[in-house]
Amino acid sequence: MLLHLANVLDAPAVARMRAALAAAEWTDGRETVGSQGAQVKRNQQLPDASPLRAQLGREVLAACARHPLFHTATLPVKILPPRFNRYADGGTYGAHVDGAVMALTDGSQLRSDIACTLFLADPDSYDGGELVVDDTYGEHEAKLPAGDAVVYPASSLHRVEPVTRGARIAAFFWIQSLVREEAQRRTLLQLDGAIQRLTDDHANVAAVKQLTGVYHNLLRQWAQT
Repeated sequence: MLLHLANVLDAPAVARMRAALAAAEWTDGRETVGSQGAQVKRNQQLPDASPLRAQLGREVLAACARHPLFHTATLPVKILPPRFNRYADGGTYGAHVDGAVMALTDGSQLRSDIACTLFLADPDSYDGGELVVDDTYGEHEAKLPAGDAVVYPASSLHRVEPVTRGARIAAFFWIQSLVREEAQRRTLLQLDGAIQRLTDDHANVAAVKQLTGVYHNLLRQWAQT
C-alpha cells in the first residue's frame, strides 16, 4: 500500500532545506548499498557522517511526528535517521528491494518494514524521477509536490526512473513498525480512519467506543515489542 502524506513540510521549511542542500557536498550514492544495489544505483547522497544530514534529518522526523497520518500509518518503533539524495543527469535507481535489516548508530538493528520518501524538489523542476513501486496490484508511481511524502512497504520491488532534466532532491528513511505485517497495518489504518470520521460526524458514542476497543485489541494482538 502506498500512502500519500500531504504537507509534511511547509514551503518555508522546504526552501530552507533546499538552500542548505544546494551548498552541500554530495558523494556517490553507491557507498551505502551492497554489491547488487551498486549495480543499478546512480545518484548522489549526503555523507552519513555529515552534520547537515543529522540536522535536516531531525527536522524531517519532527515534521513527520506532527503529521496526523504518519503515526497511525506506520506505528513506528525505530526509525533510521533520514538520508538525503539527489538524482540528475540521467541519475536513476533500478529495480531493487531494500535490505531487510539495517544498523543504527547505537549498535542496535532495525527491521525495515516501511520505507518513506519525502520529496524536496518541485515536480515541475525536473523530468523523470518517478518512484515506481510494484506490488500485488501492479505498478504505482509517485512524483509528489515538494514537502509531501509517500510511505510504502520496504519489502516491495521499486525503482526511481532516470532524471533527464533538472534534479530530484529527496529525504528517505526506513521504519520498523510495531505491527510487522503490512495487511494488518492497513486494517488498523482503515479502522482508525473510520473511527475518526464517525467521531467527527458525532455518531453514536457507544458504537464509537466499541470500535475504538476493537482497534486497540487488534493492536494488542498484532503488536511486536
